[in-house]
Amino acid sequence: MKQQILFDLDDTLIYCNKYFFFVVDQFVDSMTTWFQGYEVVTADSVREMQHEIDVALIGNSGFKSEHFPQSFIDTYVHYSDLTGRKRSAVEVDFLWKLGLGVYEHQTEPYPHMEQTLDALAEAGHELHLYTGGELLIQRRKIEQMNLERYFGSRIYIRQLKNNDALEQILKNSDFDRKHTWMIGNSIRTDVVPALTAGIHAIHMRTLEEWQYNVIGINVQPKGAFLTLDHLQDVPPAIHRFIGK
Repeated sequence: MKQQILFDLDDTLIYCNKYFFFVVDQFVDSMTTWFQGYEVVTADSVREMQHEIDVALIGNSGFKSEHFPQSFIDTYVHYSDLTGRKRSAVEVDFLWKLGLGVYEHQTEPYPHMEQTLDALAEAGHELHLYTGGELLIQRRKIEQMNLERYFGSRIYIRQLKNNDALEQILKNSDFDRKHTWMIGNSIRTDVVPALTAGIHAIHMRTLEEWQYNVIGINVQPKGAFLTLDHLQDVPPAIHRFIGK
C-alpha cells in the first residue's frame, strides 16, 4: 500500500548537530581563555548561557543563520558586563565569523541514506522532504546531496517548523493522513507536530541531541509511533506496520 513519507533533513538524512557542537566547543574555549581569572565564567556557565540565548532567538523568529553567531556575541556581552572586562571589537568579529562558519561545512549523509530512500522509492512510496532553516542554506545541502532525484518538487523549507507549519503542508497538498509518515530526529519539530496532525511518526534517535529538540510528548498517537536508531531500519518498520 502506497505511503506518503515526509523526511526531515538535518540529523535525519545528513549530519548537522556535530558541526554546531564542535563550533560551540571552540566558542567555550575562547571565552574561558579570554575571561580566565573570573570565577563566574566557567565552561559550563558559558555553554548554558549560549544555549539559552540561542533557543530564545529561535523561539522569537525561527531558524535564521545569524542567530547562532549572535548567541555567541550576546553571551560575550553578558559576561563582559558581568565581570567588567572591556569588550574587544576584534573578539566580537572573531565570534561572529566563528558562528557563521558552521554553515560552510561540506554536507555529509547519514549511513545508508541512499539505500533507505532507494528502498522506499522502489517500493512505490511517495517521498517528501520537510526541513527547517533558511532557504539558501537548506537548498545548498539538498543540491550537494542531489536529493531532488528522490523528492522532486515535494520539498518544503520553513523558517518556523512547528505544528502550524506541518498542518499547512498537509492541508495544501494531497496527503492521506492515514497513510502519511513524518520521520525525524526532533521531538519538538518532527514528532509532536506529526502526532498532533494525526499522522504516523518515526523518531530517529541520535547519539548527541540538541536540547532544543528534546521536549515531553503529551499527544496520544492516532497511528504508528516508533523510535529507531538507524535509517536502514525505516523501510522494514513501515512495511511491518502497513502489513498488519
